[in-house]
Amino acid sequence: MTKNPFSTLSIYLLVATISFGASSNRPNIVVILTDDQGYADISFNPDSPEEVSTPHMDSLAREGVFFKQAYTSGVVCSPTRAGIMLGRYQQRVGIYTAGDGGKGFDPKLPIFPSFLPDEYTSMAIGKWHLGLDEDYPELKWHPINRGFDESYNFMGRGGHDYFESKGVNKDDYAPIYRNKTRIPAEEYEVYLTTRFTEEAVAFIDREKDNPFFLYLAYNAVHTPAQAPQKDIDHYKKLYPGLTETRTILMAMLHHLDEGVGAVVKKLKDENVWDNTLLIFLTDNGGAAAMDAHNGILRGYKQMVYEGGIRTPWIVSWPNKFKGGRTIDTPVISFDILPTVYDALDLKAPKTIPFDGKSIIPLIEGETTQHHDELYWDIGPPKHTWGVRQGDWKAWGQKEVVELYNLKDDPSETTDLASKYPKKVKALTQLHAEWKAEMETSEKMANKK
Repeated sequence: MTKNPFSTLSIYLLVATISFGASSNRPNIVVILTDDQGYADISFNPDSPEEVSTPHMDSLAREGVFFKQAYTSGVVCSPTRAGIMLGRYQQRVGIYTAGDGGKGFDPKLPIFPSFLPDEYTSMAIGKWHLGLDEDYPELKWHPINRGFDESYNFMGRGGHDYFESKGVNKDDYAPIYRNKTRIPAEEYEVYLTTRFTEEAVAFIDREKDNPFFLYLAYNAVHTPAQAPQKDIDHYKKLYPGLTETRTILMAMLHHLDEGVGAVVKKLKDENVWDNTLLIFLTDNGGAAAMDAHNGILRGYKQMVYEGGIRTPWIVSWPNKFKGGRTIDTPVISFDILPTVYDALDLKAPKTIPFDGKSIIPLIEGETTQHHDELYWDIGPPKHTWGVRQGDWKAWGQKEVVELYNLKDDPSETTDLASKYPKKVKALTQLHAEWKAEMETSEKMANKK
């Protein structure tokens, strides 16, 4: 396991260094993150059920590179989002649960947009879930105070009503922000998925002549189960055997797919598509509460089984590499920032604390090797953890450890722990060493 000590100073030095990097027709960066979309709730997946139809996502997958064994660093929303923003294990800053991430982490720590050259204009759209807005109007965890130039988002909560300015589980006020200004509730009239798409298209239109970074974090298809009634009725008629929740999910997925299509179309219409590095993924496995479909994978969101941590992952950059391919090497969500870093050809100190690695060498065929091990840990009270090394995966919960060979058994149906006790011991030890490193990093972060 590679040691990667946390250093806030090294990050500041890095950000200062890259701010003076030279421009060389650098690509636009677009990250599209969906919420709780099932691994098989994309019709590009041959295991998707017949009711799933995502033609725009499928087209993106056919034109780009699809990673068959892509993972998220968290089993729920905000931990994965923190990992993406940091380029490393979110546990380094004490984030294990949605509650941890939702409350935010050290607002002085630079995140994704701060690692980009000054020539880039950045915008965060959609679900933030990396800090509360209880300090309004200061908003120290708001995207604008974390390096983004523009934003259109909601703060702090795991989900949001799709028709009103309120949260998921109660009628609490949950405003939409344009930058740091709260949008009056009466001005919020459009189905939220569509609204986020409109903002993304408008941003591309404004910035098409300049390098830009668009972070488009849809809250679809997260609860609450809501969609325009005409779309719900359409799917009810087409698939009368579906549950009510699954029917609504299909309607929500339709609007999400339309949004992806609109963003890609805008990039193409403005002739910036070829020089855009676009990465599409979801934030964790599909949710059982929404009757999501994770195909042959075991489990759902909130679980360290494959169904809780696998994501459909698509990468496109026509100027750089040929699409129409599938890559089987495991990658993980916090690889995105290092990949962007590589794409921009930025030179940085060796002390850069990324846990992620650029996936461009995989895409260009320079290697088939990536991470030696990958780790998951959701903290208390369940204390569930996982380690993947090669084709082996250990799953642990307190005193119980299970072992699977993912090459032979991607559905995790056969526990091999009793047959390979040495492998169980080795992976358990690897997790213990990694966890100790995370705890040390967290303590260092808390001292800053």
